[in-house]
Amino acid sequence: MRLHNLLLSGLAGMALITACAAQPPVQTKGGVLTNPAGMTLYTFDKDPADGSKSACNGECAAKWPPLMASASDKAAGGYSIVTRDDGSKQWAYKGKPLYLWVKDQKPGDMTGDGVNGVWHTAKP
Repeated sequence: MRLHNLLLSGLAGMALITACAAQPPVQTKGGVLTNPAGMTLYTFDKDPADGSKSACNGECAAKWPPLMASASDKAAGGYSIVTRDDGSKQWAYKGKPLYLWVKDQKPGDMTGDGVNGVWHTAKP
């Protein structure tokens, strides 16, 4: 009986972890979207308008790290998941892939807004 209860509680815990993992890891702070650590998220004007993929790969992605999604994550509300060129998954909001900016040093920084006229803070 004890083993049965341990198995059931383990399964319940796994279901809870899976349910939590399925939620987009995005918050709204100060009118912009952030990751759970409070770092500002950005969108890229050169991404396809249909929201099908990210146009920021290689050196671009080193400067603008994508907000990655896991294999178990599922689209919800205005959030979707796009497949990157390397096959990995990335979160998108309203069809726009979401990115961080390596020059933002602390939560609330928005130094990437307006870079090269094509990077913008992601807004709800």
